[in-house]
Formats: sequence, structure tokens, C-alpha cells
Amino acid sequence: MTRLEHAALSHEGRVRTNNEDAFCVRAEEGLFLVADGMGGHENGEWASAAIADTFRGVVLPDDFDQASVAIAEALHRANAIIFAEAQSRGLQMGSTAVSLFIRSGRFAILWVGDSRAYLLRDRQLIRLSHDHTQVQEMVDRGLLTAQDAEGHPMSHILARAMGVRETVEVDVIADEIESGDTFLLCSDGLMARVEDGEIENILTEPDADTRVQRLVKLTLDRGAPDNVTVITVGVPETTLLRINQPVHLVAP
Repeated sequence: MTRLEHAALSHEGRVRTNNEDAFCVRAEEGLFLVADGMGGHENGEWASAAIADTFRGVVLPDDFDQASVAIAEALHRANAIIFAEAQSRGLQMGSTAVSLFIRSGRFAILWVGDSRAYLLRDRQLIRLSHDHTQVQEMVDRGLLTAQDAEGHPMSHILARAMGVRETVEVDVIADEIESGDTFLLCSDGLMARVEDGEIENILTEPDADTRVQRLVKLTLDRGAPDNVTVITVGVPETTLLRINQPVHLVAP
């Protein structure tokens, strides 16, 4: 098992009174999750907690590929749980989710929504996930430039989220790890206040606890109107990376 240097920190921010983010850390098994609930107060909090609870109970086979499928299936189960609860309450509720799985010199990122996964390699920041937002879809279609998308008033509107529909597509990227890799999972409360260059600089900090504390503090210093959750995972050993295109796993 690859030794992982990890830390996690979550804060309700400077404006909100409750925290609709949730996270799960199963470091000995190489599994990490950040979920950002939506639907207001207890509804969003319930939705993100449902995902974290599902992840705490997922059984991971020894084989990397089979374990990755089990994680995707856990996201599909959580989606069904949230959707059923929303239907019974007569309310719309949901959550984003981004997860990291590391085993046998490989990693997998699985996500829905706009919570993000980053990789710092050779002191260079790489965004591994692709936002599921309406603004990002407009960029992908050539209707907006990346510059126009920054600070766009619709940037918070999700094109895909957990629990909103009966089924959900889960994007997955899987590859190999290298010595010195550092991964970051975060809710959008971080990206709204901290630039990629600042994230890159902070992730070079060798101590995992210091990394998460600096990221959250910087967010709070800048007003933090949203909840903020960060997990950093450092990999002291193993091999190399080939970035692949995401694939979609749709519930049967």
C-alpha cells in the first residue's frame, strides 16, 4: 500500500451559519471524498452527508479497476438515495461530489458537479476534473471564452448534480501516480476566492496540515461567502501520469 500524507479541513465560511459540505477520508484504503450540498440549509446538508455516509460503507475489492467500479456504483446509490428523499419531501435537493482513489501505483478521480480535483506534479498545477456547469458547457461549445467565463453570473448553475435526476452520469479519469504527487479535492468555496497560482504555491508546502490550513485561511481572509472544504493527499512514492479523457458511467 502506498503511504499517503493527507489532511482535511472544512469550514462554514464567513456568511453561512451551517455547513452544507461533507467529506470522507478512508486513508488506509486510499479513498477520499468532498461533497457540496445544495437545496438550502438542512436539505443540502442532508444530501452531502448521504454521499459521505455511502462512501464510508462502500466495500472496495482488492483489484484497482473493480474498486473504481465499486466507487462509481456508490455514487449511483447515493444519487438514488438523495433523489428518493427529495421526492418524498417534495423539494429539490442535491450535491456535487468529487472523489480520489489511490491504490497499486494508480489513481482514479470520479466526480459529478463543480467540486474539483487538482494534481500538483513537478511544482505545476493540473486540473483533473471538468466542471459540470452551464457556463463550462458554453465554453466547451465555443459560446464563451474562458476569460468571459471567469466571474460569470451563471457560473454557479450546475448542469449536472447528484440527486437532481433519477440517474446520473459519473465522470472518471484514471492513471498512474509519481513520486511527489500532491492531490487536492475541494468544494467551489475555495475556487471562488483563491486563484490557481495561489493553490499551486500552497500545495508546494511539504506539511499536509499546513496546506489545508493555509488554503482555508486564505479563503476566510477574502470573505468566504460559501462553505469551503479541502482535502490534500501527498504521494511520496511510485510512477507516472498519462492524462486520459473522462468516460461516463451511467447507472443501468
